[in-house]
Amino acid sequence: MGNTLEAIHLLENSLQNLFSNYEFLRKENEILLQNNTILQNQLLEKEQLLVFQKKELESLKIAKTIDGSGTNTKDTKLKINSLIKEIDKCLVQLQQ
Repeated sequence: MGNTLEAIHLLENSLQNLFSNYEFLRKENEILLQNNTILQNQLLEKEQLLVFQKKELESLKIAKTIDGSGTNTKDTKLKINSLIKEIDKCLVQLQQ
């Protein structure tokens, strides 16, 4: 009978340890999920900022070459031509 009680106490201790570990891991997982969400949002913001800054840089390059102070006049002319083509396409679509 002593062995049975001892086995029951060992089982109870094991279950308590398992439950404690489960609770700890559950809370840790919750924290990690929150951190992951925060980091994903930060990454999305940084990606959007990067896209915005690339567009701004392109605009500055065009403005600088139109001003005549830059050396990329060929790039500017190509960009202007592509913009004109896009405008023409839009006008055609509007006329339909």
